[in-house]
Parts: sequence; C-alpha cells; structure tokens
Amino acid sequence: MTLEVAILDVIAGQETDFEDAFSKAQSIISSMQGYLGHELKRCVENKSRYILLVQWINLEAHTQGFRGSPEYQDWKAALHHFYDPFPTVEHYEAL
Repeated sequence: MTLEVAILDVIAGQETDFEDAFSKAQSIISSMQGYLGHELKRCVENKSRYILLVQWINLEAHTQGFRGSPEYQDWKAALHHFYDPFPTVEHYEAL
C-alpha cells in the first residue's frame, strides 16, 4: 500500500467553496482502479490549509493510473484553481 500525502493551501476566503467542490469531486478519485480510501483533514491552526491522505494499492495506481486518466482532468478542473501555491505531494510506504 502507498499513502499519498498532499498539503493543500486553499486561497483564503474560498474554503467553503473548496469543501463543496471536494465533496463532489471525491467520487472521481474513489472510482479509480487501485484506490483504497482517502481522508481530507482541515488544519486547526491555519483554516486555509488541508491535508489529503489517499491510500493506493501501489505508487503506479496514483502516478500512472489516476494522473494519466481522463478522470484526472475532471479532478483538476474541479479543484486545482483553489490552490495557492500548488500542493506538495509525496508518497509513503509502511516499513
């Protein structure tokens, strides 16, 4: 299992719109092959920062499968305009 960790800095004042858009867009990612689950958390100290944790069966399910899919274009259109700066995304595996 690979854990995708994305730090999402949303433009101040757009948090509610982002949360609404994410609520709709999460059906896109959850329908992808190799997807195992996800969580979106909001930072307590910085209300414009979120962390997205997505569990994938392996790294390629995210980097090649999801990011290479037509559905990713819908994901981008729904969410990417909320971020400033663009998110940092890293992948982790259990030891």
